[in-house]
Amino acid sequence: MEANQILFIAIALLTVLSAAVVAFSNKIIHSAFALLATFTGFAMLYVYLSADYLAVTQIIIYVGGILILIIFGVLMTHKIYSTTKKTAHNSILVSLLGGVLAAGLILFIISLNPWAANIAKDFSPTTAVIGKEILTNYLLPFEIISVLLLGALIGAIFIARQEDKEK
Repeated sequence: MEANQILFIAIALLTVLSAAVVAFSNKIIHSAFALLATFTGFAMLYVYLSADYLAVTQIIIYVGGILILIIFGVLMTHKIYSTTKKTAHNSILVSLLGGVLAAGLILFIISLNPWAANIAKDFSPTTAVIGKEILTNYLLPFEIISVLLLGALIGAIFIARQEDKEK
C-alpha cells in the first residue's frame, strides 16, 4: 500500500468513526464535539482531492460558524446536565435495514456508471481560478447575492429588535 492510500484510509476512518459518535452518542455535547471531527475530516478529504477552496470553505463556514453556534447553544442552555431525558434512537433493526437499503442503492448506482481511468495529476490550487471567475464573469450575481444577504441580516435584526420592545 502506498502512503497516499494509507492517508486516505486514515482520514476516511476518522470521518466515519466521528460521524458514528455523532449518531450514537447519548450526550448532546459529545455529539457536538464529534461533529467537529467529522467536519474537519471532510475538509481533510477535500484537501486530499485537491479541492482547496472547498476545504477552506468547509472550515470557515461549518467549523468556524455553524458548529461553534451549535456548541454555544448547547453550552448556554440552562440545566442541560440536570435533565434525565437523553437522545432517542431508533431500533437497531430499523437502522440496519435502512443502512442496507442505502448501501444497496449506492452500489447499484455505482455499478451503472462507467468510470474513467485514474489519471495521476499534480496538485494545483483552485482558489485563483474561482476568485477570477467570481470577480469577472460572475460579478453581477455575486453582488446581487451580497445585497440579498445584507437585506436578510437587516431584516433579522429588525425582527429581533421588535421582540425586545414587546417584552
